[in-house]
Amino acid sequence: MTKVSIPIWFWAVTGTLLLWNLLGVGSFFMHVSMTEEAIAALPKTEQELYAVYPTWALVAFAVAVFGGVLGCIGLLLRKKWAKYILILSLIGIIIQMFHSLIIARAMEVYGPGAVVMPIMVIVIAVFLVWMANFSVKRGWLT
Repeated sequence: MTKVSIPIWFWAVTGTLLLWNLLGVGSFFMHVSMTEEAIAALPKTEQELYAVYPTWALVAFAVAVFGGVLGCIGLLLRKKWAKYILILSLIGIIIQMFHSLIIARAMEVYGPGAVVMPIMVIVIAVFLVWMANFSVKRGWLT
């Protein structure tokens, strides 16, 4: 059995993206733990966004961030299943962003800058899926 050499950049990128996804988990917990008082302190337009946030979008948000964390942990553990978890995370992100940008029309509340973070999140998630697939093809994941 030959030992597969994994480049240092793989560990650095995966570790960094694990931290990125942990920030997403933090954002999720901040979202779900907002008190009525905290919501009342927001501008009226933001309060309206919170008032109509559907459960399915919250589930998509959870799948996105927890899937991203679990997928990155899977990459660090060199497991092939990480690829499938990261694909699931990407699907969650797309559903969540569809709700935010298309259904809830967050750009009307936050302006054009509201698309910057969603695009960045999607690009990073696509990169993670690509990296997992690349790693499987290289034999880095078992």
